[in-house]
Amino acid sequence: MEKHSNITNKKSNKSNKSKEKNGVFEKNTNNINKKSDFLDKKNSSIDTNSVELSKEKELSENLPLEKNRNRASSEKYSKLKQKLYKIIFESDTVGGKLFDILLIVAIIISVIVAFFDSFDDASPILYFFEWFFTTLFTIEYFARVWIVKKPSKYIFSFFGIIDFLSILPAYLSIFITGTHYLIVVRVLRILRVFRIFKLARYLQEANIIVKALKHSFPKIVVFMTAVASLIVVMGSIMYIVEGPENGFTSITKSIYWAIVTITTVGYGDIAPKTPIGQAISSLVMIVGYSIIAIPTGIVSAEFIQSSIQKQTNKVCRSCSKEGHDIDAEYCKYCGYKL
Repeated sequence: MEKHSNITNKKSNKSNKSKEKNGVFEKNTNNINKKSDFLDKKNSSIDTNSVELSKEKELSENLPLEKNRNRASSEKYSKLKQKLYKIIFESDTVGGKLFDILLIVAIIISVIVAFFDSFDDASPILYFFEWFFTTLFTIEYFARVWIVKKPSKYIFSFFGIIDFLSILPAYLSIFITGTHYLIVVRVLRILRVFRIFKLARYLQEANIIVKALKHSFPKIVVFMTAVASLIVVMGSIMYIVEGPENGFTSITKSIYWAIVTITTVGYGDIAPKTPIGQAISSLVMIVGYSIIAIPTGIVSAEFIQSSIQKQTNKVCRSCSKEGHDIDAEYCKYCGYKL
């Protein structure tokens, strides 16, 4: 019996040991599986990182290409603007001169169309031509604004205001009837002819006039203030002397008589009847002749003092001003390179 129990104990111990071995083996296999899972995850993370790195490399390689493309497109854009600027604003090139000549022809035709459109039996086709030229000049105006480096300089310049006024009446006629006849303002754009054909002598004379008027402006303002004060005083005196019975019914009407008399126009609709009034009117007429001479002398003195050098037809892209010297490389008004 004891032997049999010992044998059974040994067998149970062996089975326990085998179970323990199996448990250890299972634990080891579990650990191995866990390690393999961990390694798989690690490998997958490495793969994703490598994909991301490759994408970053591709992006970094593509960035300079995109920058170069943007630079090339911006250069093409700026070159296009420069070419259009030379054609539209300057007349030194063949394209610029041709553009300005065609523009003047279009202006003259549009003004003629406006003349004939004012007739009662005008053809309806004139309405079509009027809007055709208006559309054409509108595109040209906005093209000028787009090309210039500083649009506000062109918009508020002399030619910029005229260009805007040349298209404004047509659009106002949509809301206010009859305003489209103001399209004849376009005739002022023909002043560009002096720049187109390089009539340097006329350009110089025009610049002298502008310069002389600019310098004599303060003196003329003082002089006109004195004349206005004299007109008010003389009109008031004539109202007191003549009175309503002789046609001077109010001070404003008397001032109107003083303006007509002092400018030596003399409509004759109102005339003094009393001897005192006639004596005052004679004095006013003599003063009128002297008044004409004074501003002429002021402006003439400025003409003598004004001097101007030979100029080119180049227009500054920054401030849209002309009148530069032939050898000028930079704008004398804003310093921008011509």
